[in-house]
Amino acid sequence: MTKNNKKAFTIIEVVLVLAIAGLIFLMVFIALPALQRGQRNTRRRQDMARILSAVTEYQTNNNGKSPSTYAGWHSANKISEDNVDPGFVKRFIDSTCDEGTHDNSLAGNTSQSITYKYNCSGDQFKDPDGANYSLTFGNAQPLLYLDNKGDGGAWMSTETMRRDHLVYLATNSICSGNEAQPLARSSGGASDVAIVYALEGGAIYCGDNQ
Repeated sequence: MTKNNKKAFTIIEVVLVLAIAGLIFLMVFIALPALQRGQRNTRRRQDMARILSAVTEYQTNNNGKSPSTYAGWHSANKISEDNVDPGFVKRFIDSTCDEGTHDNSLAGNTSQSITYKYNCSGDQFKDPDGANYSLTFGNAQPLLYLDNKGDGGAWMSTETMRRDHLVYLATNSICSGNEAQPLARSSGGASDVAIVYALEGGAIYCGDNQ
């Protein structure tokens, strides 16, 4: 008569291994979306920096003039199609984009900005989620991002910017360092340009050519 001396896992050991495996899976499941969101936001920051570089190139080729100009800070001096070059995107960022379609329904304060939507077959002017960016030409009037509270106080909310993929390109402007009011008027003149974009998670990106 022989004895069976083979060792086997106990039920407790099996349950413990399964619990550890489940915990690891849960940690990965929770961390993965945040990692992917961070990667997309990194790409968006790179895109904004590239647009600013394109503005600098545009200015170099146009005697210091920016893709949009703003005559003054009074309500009579509004951003209009007459002082905006929507073809800037096609010539200096992505040649597959069209010249842009004027759509001011996207922006909240139509007297201080003008928005163009683009159709692009390439990926140089697209958000990482696959949608084309829209370019809003404006200035450094205060921008209040109040997350659509419905109280009428917001110029434009982060939710609106994310939904419509609005890139706010402001002339005569620099970044203020304050996400609630990201832009400040520049004392340097019309060649100073800043870009504002809403990232996933509610953060605001602001970059300027200073």
